[in-house]
Amino acid sequence: MTFEQILAFVVIALMMAAFVCGRFRYDLVAAGSLLAALAVGVVPYDAAFSGFSDDIVIIVGSALLVSAGVARSGIMEYAIKRYLPDVSSVRAQMFLLVATVTVLSAFVKNIGALAIMIPIAIQFARRSNVSPSVFLMPMAFGSLLGGLMTQIGTSPNIVVSRVREELTGTSFSMFDFTPVGAVLALAGIIFLVLFYKLLPERIRSSSSLHEAIDIKNYVSEAVVVSGSSVLGKPVSDLMKLAEGDVDVTSIIRSRGVRITPLPDALLREGDIVLMEGDPEALDRLVAQARLSVTGGRDDGDAGSGEIDAVEAVIGENSMLIGWSAQRLGLYDRFNVNLLAVSRKGERLTQRLGAITLRLGDVILLRGNRQAFPEILREFGLLPLAERPILLGSVRRGVVPVLILLAAMGATAVGLLPVAIAFFAAAVAMVLFKVIPVREVYSAIDGPILVMLAALIPVSDSLRRTGATDVIAGWLAQLGATLPPYGALALILVTAMAITPFLNNAATVLVMAPIAAGFAASLSYRPEAFLMAVAIGAGCDFLTPIGHQCNTLVMGPGGYRFSDYPRLGLPLSFIVILAAVPALMLVWPLK
Repeated sequence: MTFEQILAFVVIALMMAAFVCGRFRYDLVAAGSLLAALAVGVVPYDAAFSGFSDDIVIIVGSALLVSAGVARSGIMEYAIKRYLPDVSSVRAQMFLLVATVTVLSAFVKNIGALAIMIPIAIQFARRSNVSPSVFLMPMAFGSLLGGLMTQIGTSPNIVVSRVREELTGTSFSMFDFTPVGAVLALAGIIFLVLFYKLLPERIRSSSSLHEAIDIKNYVSEAVVVSGSSVLGKPVSDLMKLAEGDVDVTSIIRSRGVRITPLPDALLREGDIVLMEGDPEALDRLVAQARLSVTGGRDDGDAGSGEIDAVEAVIGENSMLIGWSAQRLGLYDRFNVNLLAVSRKGERLTQRLGAITLRLGDVILLRGNRQAFPEILREFGLLPLAERPILLGSVRRGVVPVLILLAAMGATAVGLLPVAIAFFAAAVAMVLFKVIPVREVYSAIDGPILVMLAALIPVSDSLRRTGATDVIAGWLAQLGATLPPYGALALILVTAMAITPFLNNAATVLVMAPIAAGFAASLSYRPEAFLMAVAIGAGCDFLTPIGHQCNTLVMGPGGYRFSDYPRLGLPLSFIVILAAVPALMLVWPLK
């Protein structure tokens, strides 16, 4: 082994130790590792920033933005309420999510299948009052297992089919991967559903600030319109949608007649529903029931321009003290709508526009984003820390889902590469105003992308220095002393070990010729060994960097680097134990 190869191994070993230690944030560890690799010469200067142009960075960033657009649309909340109203236990939700993403991943790119399911997982987590981290990593692992079942499910299967054709003249077919892949997928689903608690619950660090300003008793109002899903139905149907997170305090009919919201009272067009809850719960109820937020008035909007909502506290010198939105003419004079009011220690029962505002009230205003700084100063309001408020925002319905399906379809038929398709989908999300421009860069999670971009040239240093050839020599020596099942397991484990440091397609390109030559030297047929390479390359359960699906859930799940092996290591053992006999049965070695 050369000195340069030793240095490459040392840099990567120290990087992995720093990740597992968790003392420094993952993007800082990755940047430091890149600088160390440059300093010792295992990464040349001209390749230092090659990772920033890598397709994986584009795919992950675009998929995060597309997934955020689907989540923001509200379409997933509606789908859950409409088709999955009774799935309430965490284990049942886990089975549904993991099984669905596993099956989808067999026929579409696993990154696309995962992206479309992440918003549903977040809704399930909210329904069950658990962290999304409970679901997201098992789903990512399920997407990797699902990709093993068909030729198009994951890149390693496509690459290994090409390698087999070059070696034997015959490629693997579409469903040659299915018998073994289905066994592994089934075993993986069972394990993930039964043992998901091996994974600690994580909360994104950014959530702590939101929790500090979490206000549960906002009072708001909305109108039952002609397209409302609860029109003509009893109040009990509306309360079922609220799931206990929102209280319906009163219903106001024409001429100000106030109706007690008894469960059997029927909702009519034009009814004004007074509600109390936190902004997120109010928004979910308004979206699912397809109500119209009145904003303290019965019609109109907040003018032209980019519309936004802001939370603020009424200060001691505020001109709003002692006035209501109606008396002040808040919309007519200032082009601002009052969406909700919260008052500590008191339940407000008046119509929103009639509430006399007091010192210390927290209010939610909607208006032109550019005008808010001046309005806040003029009103004497103290803005709270910024957080996304969707109540009263325009929903784009099925548009984001259609964008995602178009991207997935374009990749499935080979019309566009994955990176191009998802980048186009991300741009479409912004052009169609599914995601406001101001939220784009928070959605794509910059630290994750920096980590990926910095680690790509570091990981490639193994191939660049010839360290992978050294590994191949070790394999040949060790394999000669092993029984058939041991030799097959050796190739599988080696591919699993290498794939975190090369992308999965590169792992196949490096390992497949080694595996074929290894099989020939032992007088075995190559198919089982090539399949083992594809399985190992497609099954990185130990790190967030070996596959874009693992990276995709790291930010939304708030995971640490050390979380992945907690669930991934036993799953890796299960894959090895199930794959070796299945491969020998389906693809005999002799």
